[in-house]
Amino acid sequence: MPTRRATLKLVGQGLALSSAASIASPLWAARRAKGVAALLVPLTGERAALGRSIAAAAMLAETDAAALRVIDTGGSADGAARAALAAVKDGAALLLGPLTAAETRAVAAAVGARVPVVALTNDAAAQGNGAFVLGITPAQATGALLGYARSRGVRRVAALDDGTPWSSACVAAAKRAEGDLGLIILPTPAGGVVGEADALFVPGGSDTALAAARRAREGGVQLLATVQALDYRPDVLAALQGAWIASPDPARFATFAAAFAARNGGRPGAIAALGHDAAGIAKTLREADQMTREGVLREAGFDCTTGPLRFRADGSCARDFAILVATNGAYEKVAESRGA
Repeated sequence: MPTRRATLKLVGQGLALSSAASIASPLWAARRAKGVAALLVPLTGERAALGRSIAAAAMLAETDAAALRVIDTGGSADGAARAALAAVKDGAALLLGPLTAAETRAVAAAVGARVPVVALTNDAAAQGNGAFVLGITPAQATGALLGYARSRGVRRVAALDDGTPWSSACVAAAKRAEGDLGLIILPTPAGGVVGEADALFVPGGSDTALAAARRAREGGVQLLATVQALDYRPDVLAALQGAWIASPDPARFATFAAAFAARNGGRPGAIAALGHDAAGIAKTLREADQMTREGVLREAGFDCTTGPLRFRADGSCARDFAILVATNGAYEKVAESRGA
């Protein structure tokens, strides 16, 4: 920290780092012309720790701290709307976040079409009205997985719903896609009989779901799972032995996780990875002077930790997935699914 005398000397040399001097500088003017982004995350409240993790991950991607302003939403829809309005008033050209669907809808209603919103939620219902959903949705993971299964000769899939929100949404997505994929989807309640199926889709990681997976595997049924079940518990690895699993490429995530740990310590979660991706998207658009809706929709898309992706005009995105096989306590990549 410079002394007051040193600071005054810097001012005399025209090098002061005060906010007024920075705003007046040619560097700041150029940055404002290209646009700055605001990251809307909870820095207070029940999810403050998650918000700080997301912010830390974002700063790994955006090396120019002045180009990304982090604003507290307090974890509420009202707080997110206030944060969005403050960010836009302050000149933000792109909003990253907020975290949940309710917050995203509130932000989109508050700012309208003035600036694009790249939200971290995985609820597809939040897309539209200027909001783009960056989170990994049940339909994305399910479509990638079932498309691969269909290419391997699977025709009839028992889809197990263990009652958790992610599991239920994946089973519903599978049923909606059965015509397009040429599959027969058999919704199966937890504890139900698999019956005459080529594969059992187990999108959840609950104890009930894993017990069903073990029974099906012992009966020679091919298992299908999603990244949500990959929590590295030994019982999960054992239950999903041989399963085909849709996941963001683990090599990409490992690179990000190592960089995160080196700077911040600890292991980041998937939501932190989304924060890293959002900041990377903002940086790409800022450097191209395209921090607009048209920029978000650019045909080239974005190369992200959670997979290469491209946004659609309706606010959804197409994302590449890795297809993994659980083998001997590890996950081996065997294929890629493009644009799920």
